[in-house]
Amino acid sequence: MAKHTSDHDSNSYKSILKGTSIFGGVQVFQILINIVRGKFVAMFLGPEGMGIASLFTASSNSIVRFSSLGLNLSFVKEIASSKDNEDRLVKVAKVAGRLIQLTGILGALVCALAAPWLSEISFGSDNYAWQFVILAVAVYLIIAGNGKLAILQGLHKVKLLSLASLSGAISGLLFGVPLYYFFGDKGIVPAIVVLALTTYIFYWYGLRRTLPKSNVHVSRRFSSIVTRRMISAGMVLLASTLINTLCTYAINIYIRIYGDLSDVGLFNAANSLTGQYTAVVFTAMALDYFPRLSAVAGDRLKMRTVVDRQMEIVAIIAAPLSLLLIITAPIVIRLLLTSQFLGVTELMRWLGLAILLKAIAYPLGYIAFAKDNRRLFFWLEAVGCNILYLVCSLAFYFKYGLMGLGYGAVAEQAACVVLYAIVNFKVYGYLPSRRAWREIVAGILITGLGFLASLWFQAPAGLIVASVILVIGGIRAFKVLKRLLNIEN
Repeated sequence: MAKHTSDHDSNSYKSILKGTSIFGGVQVFQILINIVRGKFVAMFLGPEGMGIASLFTASSNSIVRFSSLGLNLSFVKEIASSKDNEDRLVKVAKVAGRLIQLTGILGALVCALAAPWLSEISFGSDNYAWQFVILAVAVYLIIAGNGKLAILQGLHKVKLLSLASLSGAISGLLFGVPLYYFFGDKGIVPAIVVLALTTYIFYWYGLRRTLPKSNVHVSRRFSSIVTRRMISAGMVLLASTLINTLCTYAINIYIRIYGDLSDVGLFNAANSLTGQYTAVVFTAMALDYFPRLSAVAGDRLKMRTVVDRQMEIVAIIAAPLSLLLIITAPIVIRLLLTSQFLGVTELMRWLGLAILLKAIAYPLGYIAFAKDNRRLFFWLEAVGCNILYLVCSLAFYFKYGLMGLGYGAVAEQAACVVLYAIVNFKVYGYLPSRRAWREIVAGILITGLGFLASLWFQAPAGLIVASVILVIGGIRAFKVLKRLLNIEN
């Protein structure tokens, strides 16, 4: 009975909203910390230093992504599905810990051994090779820290995970900035190491406080089975990431060939801004929703409840957020870029509309992975949606130019929603509830009307009308959320 109550409480509207708001707040705070760090880099190192920092960061992120073998989401799934069985939880955590160590060492070795080559590729000389050797320490710490974060995520320790993330980011900022000041561009890599170390320490401490203490023996057979399952699932995720990266690269090459470098720059600027904006919503969903879904994936009724409630909350929250981006697109461009990029305003508005559709598709996309149907997840996520992304982007750009990339994004996300809905119904017998559909339709209508107002009317009339719709949508969202929170869960 206690277990049932625990599952029920953790998937109530109050719990979902709480988890999403906490993780969303953490993401906002971390984005602000990154902006502050970027400002200090700009002040103390100048444009050249910023370029050096960007290349080191991009290099380490690429090594971390591929050396992690896509295992972090596998850790989340295995831990979440084992947390009601303490002995199994400890065993799975030990297996995960070994994999974390191995992938961390792998990433560090790749970075250290390939240091001369990485320096040549990144900077055109081997002058930075020794800094890549030092960067190997950060690569290990980032991989290990992310692994411990995934275990905390699987345990669904919302407050502890949030505190650890914020504490690590703030400490990294406070200890890292003096390195920029005193050592100039020679302090960039040490600052990255310090940030990775402080974050790792807080995740390590949080996990040590949370995980049950046990000397339970992990048999070779159990370790082999769980390791094989984790790596198998991780490779599917890694393949999906790789295919998405290749599709994005192909789109950029196509734009350069059939357009020009200016279009490439504008497209990536718009993508970068919307990516930062959507990270708040989608990272919060990944951190909070997937562990809850994985924990009940074996029970069809409970899974249906989790997905339905998540889709309701997402539709309610994402609609005003999408409309807010549509309205404030020119302001966001001026603040984070320059007035030279105002040409992407309309493109960003179309991408803002696509955000809502992506938010609706997001909870549906995780079902196959939570159900451990790796083959279906691969064909849906890695192949199906990436092919849609590539085809829609190329076709609409060829026909309509830069704006076509916005049309393509909307078409792609709408197609993904339909694809996920059909496949989940055919395979798992799942369709969103009537209440979930009501919120989805309401969200699309509110965002769509505001979007059309911003296009049809001349500024500032269009923005005024869209703003009125945003206020109405915001009030409605507040009232619906209040009503849902009062429902007996």
